[in-house]
Amino acid sequence: MPHPAMSPNNVAVITGGASGIGLAAAMRFASLGMNVCIADHDASRLREAGRQLSGAAQAGAANVMIKAVDVSRAEDVTELEHAVRERFGGTDVLMNNAGIQPGSEMFGPLQNWQRILGVNLWGVIHGSQVFAPEMIKRGRPGLIINTGSKQGITTPPGDPAYNVSKAGVKAFTEALQHELRNTAGAKISAHLFIPGFVFTGLTAKGRTKKPDAAWTPEQTVDFMIERVEAGDFYILCPDNDVPRKLDERRILWAAGDIVENRPALSRWHPDFAKAFEAFVKEA
Repeated sequence: MPHPAMSPNNVAVITGGASGIGLAAAMRFASLGMNVCIADHDASRLREAGRQLSGAAQAGAANVMIKAVDVSRAEDVTELEHAVRERFGGTDVLMNNAGIQPGSEMFGPLQNWQRILGVNLWGVIHGSQVFAPEMIKRGRPGLIINTGSKQGITTPPGDPAYNVSKAGVKAFTEALQHELRNTAGAKISAHLFIPGFVFTGLTAKGRTKKPDAAWTPEQTVDFMIERVEAGDFYILCPDNDVPRKLDERRILWAAGDIVENRPALSRWHPDFAKAFEAFVKEA
């Protein structure tokens, strides 16, 4: 059975909900009989997603709310929370999922860094800080699910702004869960959702057909719901190319850079290529 927060007539709010994983989650929540609000920055895409969602919801459009929001703006997120409370009475599941990955360079334009951090990191901070106090007041079981990335854990070279944003999401969500479990009367929990390779508009890069290595958004959301029900905080998703065991070895190696005092990002350092290969094979 799904987590009690994902019950009929309860309320789910998903940012970045007009496409990809966000829309797949919204459709899944709607199929469970929940009221669903999707928020996104693209108003036209929101309207189309709202039509799809209304078709999946048990009471049609009565169960569905859409709202154009820029999650990097605290005032937009505050307005979203107020609107959801006015329409549905409050929130039981918050999925801080909005994210962008336009690419970045270490010495690239400042505006690019600010926008990536604004959406990917500040969007999660704003959502959690605005929604959590009201969710606690409800006194009901609730969930805050923040979408992170493996790139925020192993921080591979090539897209530093994205890595920094997702590393921040990891650290923030860990601190959030610690705060929630030590707050008297709080019945909500936070979870770090770490997708694998998922075929979405963000990862398509011009492709129209799903690569064999990728999971669909629907597979990823089903895995997320299963692991939330199991009580996982770190929801580390595999895909058709990378099993959990390989992810574990990559994560352990990254942590080992500090413990072993290796060069930064030694996994990509030519002097450590053979050592990393041997470390992976040890599993």
